Amino acid sequence: MTKAELVSNISKRTGIERGVVLGTLEAFMDEVKNSLEGGEDVHLRGFGSFLVKHRAQKTGRILKNNTTIIIPAHDIPFFKPADVFVDKVKNRPKKTI
Repeated sequence: MTKAELVSNISKRTGIERGVVLGTLEAFMDEVKNSLEGGEDVHLRGFGSFLVKHRAQKTGRILKNNTTIIIPAHDIPFFKPADVFVDKVKNRPKKTI
């Protein structure tokens, strides 16, 4: 599902104009990004958590050149779904073709 499809579906379900839904969705994504950039996690009960994970320094290889490189320590954004959400996806009805 694309962002446009998501906006369209929310607009149809709620009766709110597409422009308002798009603005709200953009504001939500900006707030999540700003929080993660600031080192603050975002927790949405029943959905999941947007977290920042720290990756330690490690040694990597460039196979093409057969050389070793050092990959520095860095932080990455990460989404961890809630257990309730994971259970719903695992136990969803299977589609028959």
